[in-house]
Amino acid sequence: MIRQKIVAGNWKMNGSKESIVSLINGLLEMEGSNSEVVVAPSFPYLSQVNDLISDSSIVLAAQNVSQEVKGAYTGEVSASMLGDFGVKYVLLGHSERRSLYGETNELVASKVKAILDSGLTPMLCIGETLAERESGKTLEVCEQQLQAVIDVVGIVSFEQMVIAYEPVWAIGTGLSASAEQAQEVHSSIRAFLAKSSESVSQKVQILYGGSVKASTSSALFQMPDVDGALVGGASLDAKEFIAIVKTAG
Repeated sequence: MIRQKIVAGNWKMNGSKESIVSLINGLLEMEGSNSEVVVAPSFPYLSQVNDLISDSSIVLAAQNVSQEVKGAYTGEVSASMLGDFGVKYVLLGHSERRSLYGETNELVASKVKAILDSGLTPMLCIGETLAERESGKTLEVCEQQLQAVIDVVGIVSFEQMVIAYEPVWAIGTGLSASAEQAQEVHSSIRAFLAKSSESVSQKVQILYGGSVKASTSSALFQMPDVDGALVGGASLDAKEFIAIVKTAG
């Protein structure tokens, strides 16, 4: 089954009005790609980025969402608000949200449900820490993170989702899983989903994230179960990000 590649840039807590204009203008020079190109700015810049990319094929994502629909939740942002600004994808369960802000598998699952209910597309991040990898728990951790979501929204909902496998030890460290390591985990994730639904497991796009650079992305994208990348730091450099998109074909 041919799955379209996705190359998504997670800008994290970076950017200013001025730098974003420069970055998007750089990305708009990109020639047509067979991949879906996605950018995820911080909340205050969603409107600005939405305007800047309106005549292009670049797609907008948000970095987080509240699990609540609306109400007295100071500082939170709802799924419907994101939809108002042209957001298609929402990153959920990113390792930084899990480790720095204590987001549990159950909370992440409730956020996935809120996004699906609003008609947007969850980009569900899963992955293990270095200690978990070294103790042989990579698949166990990933499966627990996936099962928590399956328990809340069901396996069929994964047809409306994207998974991003991000080994925590490779995020912002300069370390990256080899293409073969990524393929091994992606293949195992697909096999785990296939236990619930073979057809869903073949349709869902599984991205790799963790210190992705143009120099490593070509080998990653050649792996049969790697359907794209969730790019961190390199997505803040238009030339580097475009180079990664090019390697996706």
